[in-house]
Amino acid sequence: MPPWLSRAILAGTAALGGLYVLGWLLEQLKTLIVIVLVSLFLSFALEPAVNRMERMGIRRGVGTGAMFLVVLVALGFFLWAIGTVLADQVGEFTDNAPAYINDIEDWVEDAFDIEVDAQGLLDEFQEGGAVANLATRLADNLVSLGATVMQVLFQVLTIALFTFYLVAEGPKLRRNICSLLPPERQRLVLGIWNLAIDKTGGYIYSRLILAVISFLVHWLVFWLLGAPFPAPMAMWVGLVSQFVPVVGTYIAGALPVLIGLLDKPSTGLGILIAIVAYQQVENYLLQPKVTAHTMEIHVTVAFGSVIAGSLLLGAVGAVLALPAAATVQAFLSTYLQRGEVVQELEEAEAARHSHRDPLGQRLARYVRRQSDS
Repeated sequence: MPPWLSRAILAGTAALGGLYVLGWLLEQLKTLIVIVLVSLFLSFALEPAVNRMERMGIRRGVGTGAMFLVVLVALGFFLWAIGTVLADQVGEFTDNAPAYINDIEDWVEDAFDIEVDAQGLLDEFQEGGAVANLATRLADNLVSLGATVMQVLFQVLTIALFTFYLVAEGPKLRRNICSLLPPERQRLVLGIWNLAIDKTGGYIYSRLILAVISFLVHWLVFWLLGAPFPAPMAMWVGLVSQFVPVVGTYIAGALPVLIGLLDKPSTGLGILIAIVAYQQVENYLLQPKVTAHTMEIHVTVAFGSVIAGSLLLGAVGAVLALPAAATVQAFLSTYLQRGEVVQELEEAEAARHSHRDPLGQRLARYVRRQSDS
């Protein structure tokens, strides 16, 4: 056996073992990796506002705390408004469900001459039924529910801690990282970091603008249609349709349409028409103008990145995919554009010199003749 073969076998075995250990570590640390990625995304989104406050003379830690307070208040208000609507609608639906079932049963029998027995379904909503006892069943699972809530709360607090550190100590962290690299690598790392901050901030900024416009338009339309809870429903449509990729529009529209149908069928139909019409206006008029100044990314790249992110990290990856794809696209386009500009300048410079220099012209003709022969 040649002496190099044993070394190759050992090196291959060590490489396979290292890959196995690396895969095991990634699997064990998947939750931590997701937490760090979410924290990076949130820090990139908050840092432009904190940098602006720092330029105004506000200390970085105070500015970061102020941004956290604003986000917390806005999120709490949104959850309170939507929770109030859902609790009210679930209670009303449970109380009126027997009447709805009887109406549907009568309509089916009259329209299709089919005898329908919905007594079993009615019993689910009567006293002692499964739906009526939903709260009791949930109370029996309070232990497991409490453990899940505590786990989610711990992850949220961990993300908040990481995000606060990344925003408040952002410049110091970048200096510490760049101090370990040579100067040319430092410029590359800082360029990518700044691109990520710009693109993520642009993504959040554009989404907020479109969410505010969507909220105002849908609030007006829902109020004119006489829909229940017009302001919370418009808030739901505006935020969910903008910040949930791909399926956000359908999820955002389903809840107001369902609540409108439970109130009046004509109200639900009017809400559906209004949402579909506004979506066309947003897709073809508003969104191109807003995103052109904040986050330029081709629709095919956006769709593919969302699918890839969801396959890798689930819902979190789908949300992080768009700013990540915009950052990569901006970096590649900047790099490729610089190469094309240098090449064009060199060609223009050579053509200018050959045009002014007769010797250069004769030399160029000689080279062409030699190549032809």
